[in-house]
Amino acid sequence: MIPSGGVSLLGLGPMGEPMAVNLIRELGSLTVWNRTPERAERVVSLGARRATSPAEAAAGVVLTVLPDLPQVEALLPGPDGLLAGWRSNGVERPVLVVHGTVSPVALREFAARLAAERGVRVVDAPMSGGVPGAERGELSLMVGGDQPTVDSLRPVFDAVARTTVRMGEAGSGQLAKACNQIVVAGTIAALCEALTLAELHGLSRADLVTALGDGLAGSEVLRQKAERWLTADYSGGGSARNQLKDLVFARDAADDAGAPSDVVDLVLSQFDRMVRAGDGDLDHSGLLRTITRP
Repeated sequence: MIPSGGVSLLGLGPMGEPMAVNLIRELGSLTVWNRTPERAERVVSLGARRATSPAEAAAGVVLTVLPDLPQVEALLPGPDGLLAGWRSNGVERPVLVVHGTVSPVALREFAARLAAERGVRVVDAPMSGGVPGAERGELSLMVGGDQPTVDSLRPVFDAVARTTVRMGEAGSGQLAKACNQIVVAGTIAALCEALTLAELHGLSRADLVTALGDGLAGSEVLRQKAERWLTADYSGGGSARNQLKDLVFARDAADDAGAPSDVVDLVLSQFDRMVRAGDGDLDHSGLLRTITRP
């Protein structure tokens, strides 16, 4: 069942486009907007309605799949912005879902301000599962927001995710995603070091991947990234630049709570090296290049 006022998705990047495909398939109706209009061609061919501005995409439920909070905030003001669109469309108390990974602290402040000043209900629902999970409609969503609003979004979330967990109030989803990114980045770094050690001792990379995958060291990270390590193809995927951004948020959250951050500091420094070396747009599994570079 489509929520009242319809659903729109803004941001048709590597994650947003497959999510839009699944939303069209499950809901039967979706409005999309992307800063580069050509990115909407595929989903429009499947039945989505293309909006020419965020204002035209101002539905009752607006999903944003954008890298960081400043890109979401930029959608709001002006005659072509969401706020003007919601007013023009007579949408009261719209829901704005932030799927990107952003600062938990900034998201809490953003949600409180929009609720108080504009009556907008902000829900944070960062994702895990990568592009393959988005394509299969099997993402894991970590959700922050008030219970009734989150419950009303179940048909939308069920279209794109296999697992949806409400973690608490606004911002708590982002905090859970920060925890997720510590595990992902740490696992990638450990696997890259293991592959390097094996090769320096003359072991086959492919054989090690097989052995690890069938043992306790097996993981979803290894399953999804193994082919990249075997072929050294790091194009597309989840960028090292975004991984670094997420780790900065994780360290800030750790500092705010006085939590230990030894692992965060280590992997943050490794991904910082990768980005500074010019590999920031590569998939984060390309950290192997950084670790093996003299």
